[in-house]
Amino acid sequence: MWVLGLNTLHDASVALVHDGEIVVCLEEERLSRTKHHRGFPERSIREALAFAKITFNDVGAVAFYWHPWHRLGHFAAHVVSHLPRSLSYLRFQPELWGGFVGVGRRLREEYGFRGKLRYVKHHVAHAYSAFCPSPFESAAVLTVDGTGEWTTTAFFRGDASGIATVREIGYPDSVGKVYEALTQYLGFKPLCDEGKVMGLAPYGAPRFSEAFERILSWNGNASLHVGAEFFQYWLGRDPKYAPALVDLLGPARVPESALDDRHKDVAASLQRRTEEAMLALAGEAAKLAPSRNLCLAGGVALNSVANGRVLRESAFDGLFVQPAAYDAGAALGAALAVSHRAQRRLPRPKFDHAYLGAEFDEASCRRALETSGVAFEHVNDAPERAALLLASGKVVGWFQGRGEYGPRALGNRSILADPRDPGMKDRLNERVKHREGFRPYAPSILEERASEWFVGAYPSPFMLLVFPVREDKRAKVPAITHVDGTARVQTISRTTNPKFHALVSAFDRRTGVPLVLNTSLNRRGEPMAGRPEDAVRLFLGTELDALFLGDLLAVKGEGSAA
Repeated sequence: MWVLGLNTLHDASVALVHDGEIVVCLEEERLSRTKHHRGFPERSIREALAFAKITFNDVGAVAFYWHPWHRLGHFAAHVVSHLPRSLSYLRFQPELWGGFVGVGRRLREEYGFRGKLRYVKHHVAHAYSAFCPSPFESAAVLTVDGTGEWTTTAFFRGDASGIATVREIGYPDSVGKVYEALTQYLGFKPLCDEGKVMGLAPYGAPRFSEAFERILSWNGNASLHVGAEFFQYWLGRDPKYAPALVDLLGPARVPESALDDRHKDVAASLQRRTEEAMLALAGEAAKLAPSRNLCLAGGVALNSVANGRVLRESAFDGLFVQPAAYDAGAALGAALAVSHRAQRRLPRPKFDHAYLGAEFDEASCRRALETSGVAFEHVNDAPERAALLLASGKVVGWFQGRGEYGPRALGNRSILADPRDPGMKDRLNERVKHREGFRPYAPSILEERASEWFVGAYPSPFMLLVFPVREDKRAKVPAITHVDGTARVQTISRTTNPKFHALVSAFDRRTGVPLVLNTSLNRRGEPMAGRPEDAVRLFLGTELDALFLGDLLAVKGEGSAA
């Protein structure tokens, strides 16, 4: 049976599953070119059906990643009990819930869908997205998010019989909402720039730790408690933080203004408290669902620094983090959950890579270059040529195969550079990515060499774990070593991405360094390149030196329109 998973809020996405196997996963932002796209993913639906060569007549069910009626009474009681302060909710909640319950009508009227629409509870969708694709026969499953219906955090047990909920923590006590509100307090965009805060944290000292113990606390069984006086998100108000937070931490940062030491220290304190919370929640997960393995999902599971600490310091030996752990991945989880119900067999799809997006043939790539007036050539050995360019100091766009599912470029929609160059980080930030100078860059390393360069290296194909760079290696790769001596690592497998593996192997032969700097093929404020045309625009609009579209190569200064 074909099942289409659907997310229509922020990070809108679709996932198409056939008899429990994943066929394609698409994020609307890559097609609409609006970062963290909010709304109905109409382009992704069309692309997914076209990729699978089916129509809506073939789709047996649509799985929606949110259950509009689940715990709605809790939410209504919350609003009523806090009147009149909670009247702010009336600005957007009717439209939000109306959009949720109107999905079925839209599918029928606009797409002629005659199958079944199935609602899946939000955290259940996250849990399915984490456990079903994992390599584990059994695991504890922990989902940590802003909120879904009424739940902010949930504990599950996963095994051959299915996925069972064992405990939930309810709104407004939310690690995700606290991080979101502090992201806004620090002058960044909430539900978008949380990663910037994580990158800023190592520049500061956690001198506000005692304050954050008041902001976010928990007891012996990891029952979260948020200091409500410091926030307004639970009243539906903006800003999400309250005047009491300003009294506690000092004035909020004005967006785009200079970052001072206090801002860095707040980020450091928030990050440390988040890591401590994740360790406490992981400890509770080990008690509730005894296992040597843990699966993580939800937006907070994108916090790769916290993930690294969970791997090193918790009771678990194995850790799997879904690459699209945020709400884009809930579309996949919803589809897998509905497949489970329909087939009465838990889907366990093979999931050793995240290259689940769209793919473009050479003719499409050639058209994109020709239309833009860019001179190019066909190369016989793209990995070897790219390694030569990187070793000579060039910044290379690398557009290959199917697009990545999730926010990390994993070698198919990437900008690549030489990690040995101490000036490369600033060059990329200023001339290519046009982003804040404090933000670090990640390494992609041959998986068989990772332990030589990183302490405690563990398979990390989705770039969602941070490890310390070995002290004797840090001076050799300054462009990927963060200020605290760590790096967010992607390990590259010869079997799952042979072309990228060949590129890094060729770079290793030339330089003795088995890793490259890898960042997403975009610039600040834009989604990752979804189509060849997006990559060409980036090439022409930035100081990228070269661009590979498959085996087609364009180089600046070699007859290009740039």
